[in-house]
Amino acid sequence: MIGRLQGTLAGKNPPQVLIDCHGVGYDVDVPMSTFYNLPGLGEAVTLLTHFVVREDAQILYGFATAPEREAFRQLIKISGVGPRTALSVLSGMSVGELSQAITAQEAGRLVKVPGIGKKTAERLLLELKGKLGADLGAPLHAASDAQADIQQALVALGYSDKEAALALKALPKDVGVSEGIKLALKALAK
Repeated sequence: MIGRLQGTLAGKNPPQVLIDCHGVGYDVDVPMSTFYNLPGLGEAVTLLTHFVVREDAQILYGFATAPEREAFRQLIKISGVGPRTALSVLSGMSVGELSQAITAQEAGRLVKVPGIGKKTAERLLLELKGKLGADLGAPLHAASDAQADIQQALVALGYSDKEAALALKALPKDVGVSEGIKLALKALAK
């Protein structure tokens, strides 16, 4: 529902910030990685958000980068991992470090995060394998707009992010969207 907030940073009280958007103040919970990179009070700020509605609360979670928000969304899909635990993980390690831990299947790195025990770490590694591996550690905005559109189209057609990324690597860098989709589908059909 609320995907992004842009306004003035009105308050900081870890892990929560207050963003004034044209007279309306939004309380937003953020991971410490985002918190440390925020500007000073009274300065302009933009956060990508994830809105959670529960019986007893409506909570906004904010992130400085798209990979952070995507990692958060993948984490909260896992049974037994709620938004608070996901924020702890993202506060305890960067998205790149989390991605490396999942790719290398290193439970020990996750156990160092407060609130993550051995069983939860193993569940995270198992359920995030292939979903949050090396792909998320790479900058998402490195691809051109056309390549991003091609990848979205492939995912919408039912291919995994990994399959779509592999198909994109085989395409010429300057290919158009429609031609790129056709070439990618031919490559994936093999």
